[in-house]
Formats: sequence, structure tokens, C-alpha cells
Amino acid sequence: MNFDFSDEQKQLRDEARRFLSENCTPKEVRAVLEGKAKYDAKIWKGLADLGLLGIAIPEEFGGAGAGRLELCVVAEELGRALAPVPYSSTVYLASELLMLAGSDAQKKHWLPKIAAGEAIGTLALVEAVGDATPKSIQATVSGGKLTGRKTLVPEGEIADFAIVVAREKAGDDARGVGLYIVDMKGAGVSAKSVETVDPSRNHAEVAFSGAPADPLGQVGEGWSCVDKVLDRAAVLVAFEQIGGADRALEMGRDYALDRMAFGRPIGSFQAVKHMLADMYVAATLARSNAYYGAWALSTDAGELAEAAANARVSATQAYQLCAKNNTQVHGGMGFTWEFDCHLYYRRSNLLALSLGSLTMWENRLIDEMRKRNAAA
Repeated sequence: MNFDFSDEQKQLRDEARRFLSENCTPKEVRAVLEGKAKYDAKIWKGLADLGLLGIAIPEEFGGAGAGRLELCVVAEELGRALAPVPYSSTVYLASELLMLAGSDAQKKHWLPKIAAGEAIGTLALVEAVGDATPKSIQATVSGGKLTGRKTLVPEGEIADFAIVVAREKAGDDARGVGLYIVDMKGAGVSAKSVETVDPSRNHAEVAFSGAPADPLGQVGEGWSCVDKVLDRAAVLVAFEQIGGADRALEMGRDYALDRMAFGRPIGSFQAVKHMLADMYVAATLARSNAYYGAWALSTDAGELAEAAANARVSATQAYQLCAKNNTQVHGGMGFTWEFDCHLYYRRSNLLALSLGSLTMWENRLIDEMRKRNAAA
């Protein structure tokens, strides 16, 4: 496979980087991290004005009608800048589920609002400690009313609507699982903030007590829809991760060239060289796998599930390594609040769990490889 982004897509990346470099500095990230706001509304509006919230939404629903490759290049820049905005929950998850399973009425109601930056969406999936499975889904819908509890809901406190995974009757298989749209500002919904390693991305525990729920798609198809969207989101989050990994590598390299010890730049010492080399190799491997995922995503290839899991695993490992080693290269100063190393370390660990654990994605990769080998 010989894959690269087009000149137009690279220009889009440059434009996104220019906007974020001017508007999403560490100062803005720290303001959200320190609790001065739940997210940066100015950056969110700017992304909407540039058309970056609706970039993959069809034109008939107020979007740009571009594609997911354009989403990939934007995701990379968001990860590089540590953007404290609800982009992934709204664009990778809620928007994708609406486009995949929504009725025309649901699309016409929500997608234009997402594209205009007027609505924040999320996916409410996890209910207990561990990775979500059909068996773990116990939230129920009866008579159009949702009852149950979800934890670690991304942007749960600030979302305008959530797509909730629930079932119409008690059970433990995927056949009874459906998707439901719930107004997060409506009756029967309460959200409580959950502390995570990276407060610049809001998470909440959400309780539903007879909340009105609008079915999205067909009951029994909910889990398969979530599976498809998680694969798509895994590729996009992988690009966020390689954006962050590259920036952490640059920070470590620049510091190693400037910091002097014993009359020499610390980058001349073998131990530091090896750390930086390990970071470069991991980031480059992750980029290669993410590009494969982008190709599979844009062509809806049959190997998307395997490519997505591969991208997810390698990008998670690369970002965590680069963020950790960046702190080590900075020495004692890297552990201080004033230096920005911890911002990337926090985000690397948050993203490592954002779509399920690394173990879950490793197991998905193994399963997909076995399927391919069995079919060969």
C-alpha cells in the first residue's frame, strides 16, 4: 500500500495548525485543566467557523461533505495542541452514530447544530469498571423512558445530547441492545463530574431516571453500530495520539539540544540519544499504522477492524512512551507544574483509555488476525 494525504488535505492540516498555534496555547489548556472552564468555548467556536466540526457531515445537513481523511489531519493537529474541546465525543462518536443509524429527522435536527458548534454530543456506553461488553449493558428503556447509570461519559457535564447504549429488556446478549438519543439538559438526567488524570477533557457519571429516549436505528443493531463507530474513532484518536507523540518528541529534542551539562548539550550523551531514538522509532511506527488505518477508513476496506486496532495499539504505546521519555529528558524540571511535560503525559494516559483499554484493542487485533488467517 502506497498511501499519503493529498495536497489539499495537507493544506487543511496547515490551516488547522495555524489556527491552533494562535488560539490553543498552553495557557488555554491550563485554564481548563485548572477548572476555570469545562472546555474552551472560543476554540470550539473557531473550529466551527472554520468548518472543522462539520467537515465529514454531508452538505445537506450543514456540513462540508469532505471525508474522514480530512478528519484525520484535523485530529492530528488537535492532539498536537492538546485542544481542550469536546471534539472527539461530538465528531468521532455522536456525529458518526447519527450518520450511520439516524433517521432523516434526527440528522436534520442534530447534524446542522454540530456543524455550527451549537450542540455538543457524546456516547454514553460504559457502566462499570472494565471494558464495555453487551453483558455489561444494564440500562433499560421502557415506554420511551430511560433508566440506568453510565460512568466515565466523555463531556458528560457539558453535552447537549447523548447517544445512550441501553436495552429494552433485561438480558446479557447483543441482540437486545439499542441506541437512544437523550437530551442531556432535559428531565430525568443528572451528571456529576468524575476526576481523571486529565481534567482538560471533561468526564462525568450520568444517572438517567425516566429520561425521555428517542430510538436511534433498530433495536438489536445497537451493538454492531457501536462496534463500527469505535473502529472509525480508533483511527481518528490514533491521529490525535501521533500528533501528541510528535510534539512530545520535539519538546524532548529541543530541550536536549539547549540544555547544557558538563559543558556539552545533554543531547550528546548516549543515554539521552537512546531515549530520543526510541521515541522517534515508536512515533514513526505509529504513524505508519495510523496511515494504514486512514486508508482503510477512507475506502471502507474489509480490513478496517484490523487496521483500526493496529493503529490504536501502536499509537497508544507510542504516545505513552514519548510523553514519559519527554519528562525524563527534561530531568527534574520535567516533573514540575511550570513545565508543559505533564500536560502531554496526562493526555497520553487519558487517550489510552478513551475508547476502551489497550488490552481490549490488543485482543481485537488478535481476533481480526485470526479471522484473516482462517479465511486465507
